[in-house]
Amino acid sequence: MTQSQDNSGSRHRVVILGGGFGGMEAAKALRQAPAEVTLVDRRNYHLFQPLLYQVATGGLSAADIAIPLRQILRRQANARVRMAQVAGIEPGKRLVVTDRGEIPYDTLVVAVGASHSYFGNESWERFAPGLKDLENAAEIRARILSAFEMAEQETNPAARREWLSFVIIGAGPTGVELAGTLGEISRDTLRGDFRNIRTEEASIFVLDLASRVLPGFPGDLSSAAEHSLIRLGVRPVNGVRVVDVDHRGVTFERQGRRERIAARTVIWAAGVQANPLGKILSERTGAPLDRAGRLLVEPDCSLPGHPEILVIGDLACFRTAGGQALPGLAPVAMQQGRYAGKLIAARLRGQSLPPFRYKNKGTLATIGRHHAVADFGRLHVHGAPAWFLWLFVHLLYLVGFQNRVLVAIQWAFHYFSFSRRARLIVPPPSAEPGVDEQA
Repeated sequence: MTQSQDNSGSRHRVVILGGGFGGMEAAKALRQAPAEVTLVDRRNYHLFQPLLYQVATGGLSAADIAIPLRQILRRQANARVRMAQVAGIEPGKRLVVTDRGEIPYDTLVVAVGASHSYFGNESWERFAPGLKDLENAAEIRARILSAFEMAEQETNPAARREWLSFVIIGAGPTGVELAGTLGEISRDTLRGDFRNIRTEEASIFVLDLASRVLPGFPGDLSSAAEHSLIRLGVRPVNGVRVVDVDHRGVTFERQGRRERIAARTVIWAAGVQANPLGKILSERTGAPLDRAGRLLVEPDCSLPGHPEILVIGDLACFRTAGGQALPGLAPVAMQQGRYAGKLIAARLRGQSLPPFRYKNKGTLATIGRHHAVADFGRLHVHGAPAWFLWLFVHLLYLVGFQNRVLVAIQWAFHYFSFSRRARLIVPPPSAEPGVDEQA
């Protein structure tokens, strides 16, 4: 019996959990492998998360950054898609348990990503939604646009200021990109659309425990990003710890003293937590978890003692030769996904591959029109050159030729017109921030 066969004589069964960056790259890397590939995801589309904030702020529509999984894999004869919610994994039986039945595997690739972390304060989610999927983006867009609509109708000056105040908790790339775009919306896109308010007078705050915005970037780029935010009317509030969030604002501590910002719109961009599937796998396989709940993996991305289970992307704690854990970024997941696919194909040929090595091609973040920062190790770039580079890279990695063309056309239209066509409040906010809760 060859390695590409299981005990029943059929081809090697590869099950991939998650249709994100890592899972999709793993599936495509197995195109020529003598294996049956099953991609499992609870949604039927691949989402380009780096541009999710543009859907949340009305710059792009959902279809611009998402593409059906079946469309991506339609020409890959050995791949199939199964839309299901993963409920558990039975490593001893080599089974994936879903709400649509059990799926047997010979090799399992786990690429399920991460979710929001409110650091034990889950009640805050109702008042401060995070940004991880299209549903979150629609909710945040509805809250932002509804805030301007409510301010237009408000006659009380104090209440109007609350509606025109926006707080973003977290000054990482997502928080900074959201804040910069909000600054553009209030000062350019919506200016002149209302009769009773001046949208350019909106107050936008970015709160973070770190001493500077973009703490993962070098100091000079962080400083450049902060100056760009300030030019857009955003107020960075650094070195503070959020202690409470409700429907009327945010309370935080700074140097032992409590302060409060009254705001009807709060967005969470402060942290992520590992998918609960990591804990299940840890209990079933004995694989250790790090403090963030990620699974510690071997140099080939497999679980200790279980070479048939590969964990990649946000759920994997992969440490480099220097002991540093790789960050939860799309490029890491993509490279690990390609490596996982090639590793499985090599194993089926009776071969092996050297350990996974991440090639850092740089990190970028954009802060509004004409401003971005790019970290390439020794080379630091900011301003317009970094912004044009950001545009090129995101168009390059966006899945689907049609999506690339449509996004490029819309970006060009936005650039010259300052308009955002996807400013639709659909659906209305599920928990309207301005409604006081009844006991």
